[in-house]
Amino acid sequence: MSTWLPKSASSRRWLGLAPSYIVIGIFMLIPMVIMGVFSFLEPNPYGGVKAVGSFDAYVKLFFEYDLEDQLVFNPGYINIVWRSFQLSIMATVLCLVVGFPVAYYITLQPENKRNFYIYLVTIPFWTNLLIRTFAWIIILGRGGVIELPLQKLGIIDDSLRMMYSDGAIAVGLTYSYLPLMVLPIYASLEKLDFRLLEAASDLYANRWVTMWKVVIPLCKPGVVAGCILVFIPCIGAFIAPNLLGGGKKLMLGSLVQFQFSSARNWPFGAALSMLLLSAVVVSLIFYARAAKKRALMEGEV
Repeated sequence: MSTWLPKSASSRRWLGLAPSYIVIGIFMLIPMVIMGVFSFLEPNPYGGVKAVGSFDAYVKLFFEYDLEDQLVFNPGYINIVWRSFQLSIMATVLCLVVGFPVAYYITLQPENKRNFYIYLVTIPFWTNLLIRTFAWIIILGRGGVIELPLQKLGIIDDSLRMMYSDGAIAVGLTYSYLPLMVLPIYASLEKLDFRLLEAASDLYANRWVTMWKVVIPLCKPGVVAGCILVFIPCIGAFIAPNLLGGGKKLMLGSLVQFQFSSARNWPFGAALSMLLLSAVVVSLIFYARAAKKRALMEGEV
């Protein structure tokens, strides 16, 4: 009996993957192409773009025109990019420092308790990110949860001024994306053969040596995946910088939103988006190479 399905295995495979390719093309590739094209056009004063080719959006990242209409170096946007990378790296490191012990602790629990602890880790995702970030204003703000008890006890007289700072943004980012660090590390640690820890102990290795020589190398894929999953959304974060930074500590996400809304400079916003996309692609390439190297090492073993 004849069928409409292709006979070759490769054709059937392509046919089965066609829906996913269509979705990726429509919702990912086409928008990125549009942003790339917009970044090489001129802005329309009332929003949108003009169909005139220009590199001004990328030039504006580094230079500006002075009163004599000459290009001079402007470090303003570079400082915002640098701050975005700094805060993203800081939040990633904090997530790793907090998330690794949490994931390791969950792994050591009996199997019937692990699911409950993972459930607790994922609970924050059930609440809107805006509400969760706004709660930190009550905690870190003037006369908030931290300051008020210290003032009542006479430990401090004035405000600690924790809000509207880089530290407040880093705390907000760490809290927002901490589960994305815990879950991949837990997935790696769950596969760990704990007989290796017993063998290391039999060879007179203390806990720290066992951790550095056995546990961390074996769960490295989870650590790398967690760092990538945290770093990528952090560098494009919008809510935490706006609420906890008070609009004074701009990051790339806030700057892109400002260009598309208030400034109405779509090409420059698109150029910033392409810069952000480049950072994400570099991070993914790093992860892919690390995963490939890991697979080759396991194949040799």
